[in-house]
Amino acid sequence: MLGVSVDTVRRMVDDGRLVAVRSSGGQRLIDGESLAAIAKPKRAGRRDASVKQSARNRFPGIITRVIKDRVAAQVEIQAGPYRLVSLITRDAVDELDLKPGMPAVAVVKATNVHVELPRD
Repeated sequence: MLGVSVDTVRRMVDDGRLVAVRSSGGQRLIDGESLAAIAKPKRAGRRDASVKQSARNRFPGIITRVIKDRVAAQVEIQAGPYRLVSLITRDAVDELDLKPGMPAVAVVKATNVHVELPRD
């Protein structure tokens, strides 16, 4: 998610930049909100081979913020150097149980194209 080595993640946990707990097997489990708070540009992600779709503009990243209103919601995703904001229904956010720290893919499909002419 961060685009850094495992050793760098260990150092980030050791110096307090990331919050982690140890599993029963001794593995470090990184807190999702802690990860979202310092999300950095991510290396190019792989496409999920189990899903086929026409949209080609896919930005794998991490959810950094979710703001819910009564009907609508705003979901922010940090995808590499890009911050993408999606306005979707609150029902969709609740159904997907979206929270900061979760990995997600922002899929962008343009619905219209504007044409401008220069002034004479």
